[in-house]
Amino acid sequence: MYQLHLDNLVPKDNYYRQLDQVLDLEFLYKATAEYYGDEGQESIDPVVFIKICLVGYLNNINSDRRLIEYCGNCLDVRLFIRYDLDETLPWHSTISRTRQLYGEEVFLALFRKVLSMCVHKGMVRGKRQAIDSAFIKANASMDSLVEKEVVEDAGLYLDELDEGSEYKVSKTKKAIVDKHHAWKVKAYKGQPSNQNTKQLNDFGEPIRPRYLSNHTHYSPTDPDARISVKVGKARQLNYYGQIAVDDAHHVITGAMADHADQRDSQCLPAILDQTIENLNENEIRIEQIAADTGYSSGEALRYCEENAVEAYIPNFGLYKPTREGFIYNKDLDQYECTRGNKAILRFRRIFTDKKGYQKRVYRSDNSKCKNCPLRSSCIGKSDFKKLDDSIDKPYYDRMHQRMQTQYARKISKIRSSTVEPVLGTLINFLNMKRVNTRGINQANKHVLMAALCYNLKKYMNFKSPKVISEVKSMEINKKGVFFNNIEAVSDLIKGFLSNVAQVVALYKNKIRLNGTLFW
Repeated sequence: MYQLHLDNLVPKDNYYRQLDQVLDLEFLYKATAEYYGDEGQESIDPVVFIKICLVGYLNNINSDRRLIEYCGNCLDVRLFIRYDLDETLPWHSTISRTRQLYGEEVFLALFRKVLSMCVHKGMVRGKRQAIDSAFIKANASMDSLVEKEVVEDAGLYLDELDEGSEYKVSKTKKAIVDKHHAWKVKAYKGQPSNQNTKQLNDFGEPIRPRYLSNHTHYSPTDPDARISVKVGKARQLNYYGQIAVDDAHHVITGAMADHADQRDSQCLPAILDQTIENLNENEIRIEQIAADTGYSSGEALRYCEENAVEAYIPNFGLYKPTREGFIYNKDLDQYECTRGNKAILRFRRIFTDKKGYQKRVYRSDNSKCKNCPLRSSCIGKSDFKKLDDSIDKPYYDRMHQRMQTQYARKISKIRSSTVEPVLGTLINFLNMKRVNTRGINQANKHVLMAALCYNLKKYMNFKSPKVISEVKSMEINKKGVFFNNIEAVSDLIKGFLSNVAQVVALYKNKIRLNGTLFW
């Protein structure tokens, strides 16, 4: 018989002991009250559930089975979740079901709780936020993709009122996608059209599936996952993780998941809305954001200006600040040619191109360009000169002027050194590389948990500048006392030497009086 107490087996400076002291999770009982009833078997304690999830993210454990095994084998974790040595931990499926049971608002409330702790400790300035994204592997395979049902355009319009219309595609859309993938007919000639990539060809290489697109295919395993690809990597089903990071001490101020077929510029309003709301709860206002070129679009820039946020986002590559040989007259809203016959290109109309972008059309008169000496090199066989501009060009122009400053170049360096290391840490060390659940709501919870665990680790390791300054002042005082002691000893030595000099002088005078040459 041994008399043991779990508290005596865990060191006093253990990480989970310290975490338990600073993190108060009592608010979870009120936040999760609506998910519990008065009858049936006793459910898992919400605080215990969140603590077990925290252990999983802090230790980069993606499987609920392995997480429960890890918690059962660690004494400090048992003390953290208040389970004694002889108590059986919850079943792994309980963790999975409880995660699905709780709404996103519970995890967002926990994220804001940790963020408030960081704000009160002086870790968040709030002035400038760096925003970036990364793909998160979905819990579904490319082998699960099936083709959407092709229906008539009128039939699809009627089906939009019903559930499941996202699994159907119109004939018009199907024709557009087929035209987009027409080059693959020649490139993949001779390969069988097989969705199962586990099958091998005669050379032992996997058979590549053809004509896969989010417009025409979906995964029944996880319908919210989307086909996406990064340069140099294979296509796979992903989610999009979006985060906003404060540039003062790299604290994450906003985190969410989105569909991977979205562009960064389409995700910007959502992540910025959440970040603004998160910081407003702590009475902090965002002044600037910094993002890469992927977040550049007219809608995104317009959103930033409407919300009084100064954005630093480089314009995309197709943007042209000026037109060679033409000057834009803002007052008359027209382009003026500076060569040849000096044609005037007046505003004609607004049209929508094949990609859905709205553009302003400027066109010259036939008579001006007909006999121009530069006609062949400027317009070829056409009778007039035409220029197209995005309807959001004023936003792009203002951003272009802002990005030419020395301050903007400094902001770009700050952005890359702020948000990119945070993303790398989340993906490689805090379990954000892959979602072990299915659905966009579960993916959003996954990103929030990874982000708040990152903030917790920052919070535990952060030392307030006030404390550091006090330590430095104490060191300076100690050095001052030391130097004061040295000065006192120096004064004593000087006094002693002065007395010795006086004695020697008296002795020399005495020798001279006796008439003896001693020196």
